[in-house]
Amino acid sequence: MVLKELNIRFREYENISELAEEDRLLAEEAVKATANSYSPYSRFHVGAALKLSNGKIVHGSNQENIAYPSGLCAERTAMFYASAEYPDAGMEAIAIAASKNGQICEMPATPCGACRQVMAEYQDKSGRQMKIILVGSKKIMIFDKVDDMLPFIFDSLK
Repeated sequence: MVLKELNIRFREYENISELAEEDRLLAEEAVKATANSYSPYSRFHVGAALKLSNGKIVHGSNQENIAYPSGLCAERTAMFYASAEYPDAGMEAIAIAASKNGQICEMPATPCGACRQVMAEYQDKSGRQMKIILVGSKKIMIFDKVDDMLPFIFDSLK
């Protein structure tokens, strides 16, 4: 047996004003995208803002359905729309924010496993790292690449 250790790198900030301008603007767009969430059951509003290599910013928000699990997360809503509308544009960065009771959550909401895997595939497709910005009102976390959030990416079919 060999015991191995895994290290994950990310940067943590206390508030949005500490971010570089490009990251701050994308984070602010994710916060705005929470307003388009359709979440009458959980009342947990998630927004995503996705920056593409062509300079476009695409928004997504979680969409719930009474026939659970027929809804879709904000991250995949944004990525699937971007892939359908701009198939040749790489996905450079995604910012994600969540709100409850009209207030941005203090701690960042992290993407579910399915969203992380979709991010990994689009990162691989573009051949470049996709930055992930997780926005909370008291903590912001920035990962330089999907691998840092999903170190054992499913790629066995390659």
